[in-house]
Amino acid sequence: MEKQFDSGLVWFRRDLRVDDHAALQLALRLCRRVYCAFVFDREILDPLPRTDRRVEFIRACLAELDQTLRRLAENDQAGLIVRHGYASEEVPALAQQLGVQAVFAAHDYEPRAQARDARVRGALAAAGIALQTCKDHVVFEGREVLTGGGTPYTVFTPYKRAWLARLQTHPVMPQATEASPGALAARPETLRRPVPTLAEIGFAPSNLAQLRIPTGASGGQALLDDFLGRIDQYHEARDFPALKGPSYLSVHLRFGTVSIRRLVALAQQRSAAGSPGAATWLSELIWREFYCQILANFPHVDGHAFRPAYDAIRWEQGAHAEALFAAWCEGRTGYPIVDAAMQQLNQSGYMHNRLRMVAGSFLVKDLGIDWRWGERYFAEQLNDFDLAANNGGWQWVASSGCDAQPWFRIFNPVSQSKKFDPQGRFIRRYLPQLAALPDAALHAPWLASPVELAAAGVTLGSGYPQPLVAHDEAREHTLARYAVVKKPGEKTA
Repeated sequence: MEKQFDSGLVWFRRDLRVDDHAALQLALRLCRRVYCAFVFDREILDPLPRTDRRVEFIRACLAELDQTLRRLAENDQAGLIVRHGYASEEVPALAQQLGVQAVFAAHDYEPRAQARDARVRGALAAAGIALQTCKDHVVFEGREVLTGGGTPYTVFTPYKRAWLARLQTHPVMPQATEASPGALAARPETLRRPVPTLAEIGFAPSNLAQLRIPTGASGGQALLDDFLGRIDQYHEARDFPALKGPSYLSVHLRFGTVSIRRLVALAQQRSAAGSPGAATWLSELIWREFYCQILANFPHVDGHAFRPAYDAIRWEQGAHAEALFAAWCEGRTGYPIVDAAMQQLNQSGYMHNRLRMVAGSFLVKDLGIDWRWGERYFAEQLNDFDLAANNGGWQWVASSGCDAQPWFRIFNPVSQSKKFDPQGRFIRRYLPQLAALPDAALHAPWLASPVELAAAGVTLGSGYPQPLVAHDEAREHTLARYAVVKKPGEKTA
């Protein structure tokens, strides 16, 4: 078949794999020769602290991707070209240096990424080079799943039904990426450099190695293999943070070291075979797509409430709010389940999904802090930070988003703790100073007897903080705070 272009450049972004890679497959189909590149984008990296697990994770993924591309090409001079600079400048410059006629990349749905891509498209067009982008990060993107009236869904359950119906008529078809001899071009001699070290891009090692977080496509596959051995129990185990319930694939989905199409195909197959765990996991993958299409169709959610009326809520401000927020960030709220969750986040860059809801609800509805503060902190700390999912989750707990929990339903952190960590195994792991407390006292130490506290070596106010707020009082303050969005005649639960 006649090729459309003599040469093309694949710009890897959040798709750090070779298998079932839409942009790479498109480039190989349309071009006689294909180069591959990644840019450590200074626009993203420069504001980060000099130690960041995500940067180290990406760097490890790139080293594996480089080796995989060389093996696929059967040529050690092929592989990945890695630049460090501003992507909006580096990509057009590299495309011109290589003399390609087209650049290929996967769609990105985040507003800032789209602005960057518009700049790249313009610079490439000025040089007579095409930019071709394609769907890869999701199964169904922005306007592929619409209501009967042709509008985007804003409630999850009907979206899920429509999504599953579309999957029946448009099944996922993951494909292995193949390259004919010479299709993956050898890099010019001046560009045959190894993937830069962390130090070369201005970063220091984190605790990623100590956490033993698997990296690269091989790491994602290892996690998937492990999860498939326990997926049938996912629906029962996923809400208990002390259990090995989740897939732990979220960081790999974020950086595209696994194919969402392969995951959906596996989940669908196991679900059809009668696995309730697989059905629940598929639903979670659809939640990811739901939030992605919300961001794509309603970009104002980046910085504002999905429901504009909720922007009228008056949050705590000033020094008192800053102190409350700092205590929450550092795991000093006096509520063990919240503090243990924050310690997990701060130590590992991961937080169990149930605890993201509990900790988020506590910040917003117990402490009265603007949900955007929490969204920003999670964005700084989470290894798997994804704008669409993070924003969707925070607007859910704040009741300001689409398909949010009603504003008058407020998580009780003690009840959540007793229900989902009944033996306190998770709390004891991250709050060892409370480990000797009996189970009954662990969830609310301020209610423990002086004898129990003394026997456990716990001194409230020094060894472990007193609660920042009383939940019942905080709940009343929240109901009053949210009164600005209360509909006439609406009752509170």
